[in-house]
Amino acid sequence: MPDYDLVRSVSRREFLLAATSAAALACAGRRSGAPSGSVVVFQGDSITDGGRDRGILEPNTDAAFGSSYAALLMRDIRAAHPEVPWRFYNRGISGNKLPDLQARWATDTIALRPDILSILAGVNDYWHTRSFGYAGTAADYERQYTALLTETRTALPNVTMVVLEPFVLRAGVVDASWFPAFDERRAAAARVAAAVGARFVPLQATFDARAAETGAEALARDGVHPTPAGHALIAQQWRAVVGL
Repeated sequence: MPDYDLVRSVSRREFLLAATSAAALACAGRRSGAPSGSVVVFQGDSITDGGRDRGILEPNTDAAFGSSYAALLMRDIRAAHPEVPWRFYNRGISGNKLPDLQARWATDTIALRPDILSILAGVNDYWHTRSFGYAGTAADYERQYTALLTETRTALPNVTMVVLEPFVLRAGVVDASWFPAFDERRAAAARVAAAVGARFVPLQATFDARAAETGAEALARDGVHPTPAGHALIAQQWRAVVGL
């Protein structure tokens, strides 16, 4: 049977710290109910992009969300809380790394004045070092991510930030040579979330556990981009942590 346990390179101490932080924040969210704000912005790379129509800038538009987990969340949360005048925006762009997010953050994030900001980034920050000539290190990723979310907290002091753990499965383009370097980005994302007071959505262990039952290809055929079942798993984890 394939070995899907990709979490062993992250220290137990870091994992427990992230999990404890996520659990505490999730409980706080459930006690207070849904956030009072109504603007939700999803940011990230191709996993968030989901093949969306980037020419559509209006909120709550199906074509502007593609087939990503963000589309599932937009529909499910609006159905669960019809009393809230939600405005959902998807601003994920395929191929993006942290420097790309930084370059467009003012217009694609801050200008939208989100009440909830959700970010999934990190796969390309490693993947592009392998075959796209990118030289960014795990330390660069952590520094850039921390700076970006600290800037966001200053501009939007009341925003609820949600950091999703980058994840991969051993299938398609992903093999043993990805590790432990990729896991360094995962651990960094957990530390960034704790540092800026963001809610952290752990995904790798959840995907590993489900892949052990279904096979990795059922969740991400190339090891990186989720299938519909994979996107549904992300959305499920997101709602469990955020409390919506």
